[in-house]
Amino acid sequence: MNILLINKSFKTGGAAIAAQRLWKALLKLKINTHFLVYDKYTSDNRNLIILTKSRWDVFQWWFRFIYERLYFFIFQKNMSVRFSISPAISGKNISKLAVVKKSDIIHLHWFNQGFLSLKNVKELADLGKPMVWTLHDMWAFTGGCHYNDGCYNFINGCGNCPYLKKPGKYDLSYRIFRGKENLYKNVNITFVTCSNWLKNEATKAKVLEGGKIIHIPNPINVDLFCSSMPLKIRKNLSLPLHKTFIFFGAANVNDSRKGVKYLIDALNIISINTNIEILLFGKNGSLIADKLPFITHDFGLVNCVEKIIELYQAADLFVLPSLQDNLPNTIMESMSCGTPVVAFKTGGVPEMIDHKKTGYLAEYKSAEDLARGIKWVLENNKDNCLGKAGREKVLREYSEEVVAKQYIKLYESLLNG
Repeated sequence: MNILLINKSFKTGGAAIAAQRLWKALLKLKINTHFLVYDKYTSDNRNLIILTKSRWDVFQWWFRFIYERLYFFIFQKNMSVRFSISPAISGKNISKLAVVKKSDIIHLHWFNQGFLSLKNVKELADLGKPMVWTLHDMWAFTGGCHYNDGCYNFINGCGNCPYLKKPGKYDLSYRIFRGKENLYKNVNITFVTCSNWLKNEATKAKVLEGGKIIHIPNPINVDLFCSSMPLKIRKNLSLPLHKTFIFFGAANVNDSRKGVKYLIDALNIISINTNIEILLFGKNGSLIADKLPFITHDFGLVNCVEKIIELYQAADLFVLPSLQDNLPNTIMESMSCGTPVVAFKTGGVPEMIDHKKTGYLAEYKSAEDLARGIKWVLENNKDNCLGKAGREKVLREYSEEVVAKQYIKLYESLLNG
């Protein structure tokens, strides 16, 4: 059984991290698995196939990326939505690559921003091999948006898109949607959603009507993401030993979808507690650090996995105020490290956090309830009972072996017809 995983990046973004973890999990179980990525990355692992091997490769990708952005620029409502829609009109034909031809199953993950176009996906489908597509957002069944932000036009076919400058019945979202309808006709694709929430959304979509949609979560290395002694870790990070640390982070903390506005409001509500300090990581952290009512330790962009793990281990709780999310890696990572999580009740988050058992689920967009949740966890996590329960859930549902075996079962069923 030869499996080929395909993702634009090896390490940038939640989908890349999830795909990379699945690849490593399958290799541990002796499944012959290759991982094809486009981002430039240095590795001596022969099962990692990197397409950007020269400056010319990099230039071609940048040209396709810029072409897509300029194309969407004509239609976008404003600059705040410039990455909210991916038209998938430019990409690279990878169907003739040797690693693609040798594979028994092609497993797609996230491939936008100039890596693969809808036409390129059709070229892969035309090879006649079984295909699996793990959905890390809603893009596969919408008119181009990655998250719908409350719009349900995808149920009937898109059009009148709120992200567009001139929405209409036959606008860009309608045309992208029709392109996906044509692509999915008579192709052997099994769609996998990381959360049951996303599965429920996908089953509503007209474009996936009659298609095979199943749910398998993302995996995590529970031996790497594990609990440790907080005081020892804080000493390593040169942090005060006996403060209460609230941890928050994202690839871009200033992304409106990450809900930092509600976190700031919640922290201001509980600002009477002077023993609290904030741990922060991610791009643009400096833009919000000054707005927080507590001493903030801004670690910026952290590319070292070991450093991220130390931050989880040093914290008393992790807060994720995202307004829409699938199955956030950060929640899984925090729980695996034995650190309870406070988050909004949205997307796939309620599947991960058991309210008042492994953390706290706050009412959607309620800074007051978010503050209540932070205070509740800090007051009720005696002997880290919430963190231990969260760790047990991760071991039971999200460990590499548990998830990889579910994918292997899927692959075998597809190869056996």
